[in-house]
Amino acid sequence: MAAARRDAEENTGVSASQAAGPPVLAVVGPTASGKSALALQLAEALKGRIVNADALQIYRELPLLTAQPDAGSKARAPHRLYGIRAAEDPASAGLWCTLAAAEIAAARSAGQRPILTGGSGLYLKALSRGLAPVPPLPPAVREETDALLAREGPEALHARLALEDPETAQRIGPGDRQRIARAWSVLRATGRPLAAWQRQGSPGMPLRWLLLLPDREWLRAQVARRFEIMLEAGALEEVRALAARSPDPALPALKAVGYRQLTAVLAGDLSLGQAKQQAIAATRRYVKRQTTWLRHQVIAAERDVALWHTHYSYDLGGKIVAYLQEIP
Repeated sequence: MAAARRDAEENTGVSASQAAGPPVLAVVGPTASGKSALALQLAEALKGRIVNADALQIYRELPLLTAQPDAGSKARAPHRLYGIRAAEDPASAGLWCTLAAAEIAAARSAGQRPILTGGSGLYLKALSRGLAPVPPLPPAVREETDALLAREGPEALHARLALEDPETAQRIGPGDRQRIARAWSVLRATGRPLAAWQRQGSPGMPLRWLLLLPDREWLRAQVARRFEIMLEAGALEEVRALAARSPDPALPALKAVGYRQLTAVLAGDLSLGQAKQQAIAATRRYVKRQTTWLRHQVIAAERDVALWHTHYSYDLGGKIVAYLQEIP
């Protein structure tokens, strides 16, 4: 695999001692591929500690909608960083890296194998490749960038970025609104290109990537079944409880797929059937983006990657355990 690139955006705080030891396992795959179940089987077989690497599962209010491990799973193996923050208390990639590094160190001290799993690519990339020490950006700069993006569109702002930070612009697609906005805001707030900050980044932590890439049609069907199960388990009621607090719509926790659609049901703007169809469609689009990211940022960019073109099953988990026991 190609050498990993150090191109994230904040400081991980990962020390040499925390990076020591056997590679940390990173169980990844698109939503509904079975990565949580695989992580649990590995934790039981390898005396592991599972550490959440999902930006939404870190919040406590929507455990069903964000597919957090249930009590039975948590009783079978240690699980960390699930449901540890309130929705009104936003987390960041930098904060997660600090928390995850501490959990990894604690796991090793306890003789446990650290196992990361979750769907947030930025979090995992930040830990594995390091984040640059970009200072906090003033809200006014973010708002100015958002207004510019809305007025001119991502392609035009990408062209502007290419003139002032060509190195970063080359790595970002012209339609990637979030990364374009981030790079432009950093440039405006600090007077330095994001690429210059990234060259100051701290070293990352080696990960051993275990990647599931199931058949597309299987995933489409599984996504639909998964949302049905969430609704049957009470996802609408947990959305009702959070919405009753009138949280700021910009909070990251509210980006959980299905939250917007189910709040529309509560407001009388959508039927439950319509909300279900829209949430399933949104999840399928998210799965497509995740798959693209995994192909470009893991398969093509990381050194230590094992790939299975299928979904989780207990038999597959057994084969992966055997594979891990055979290699250093």
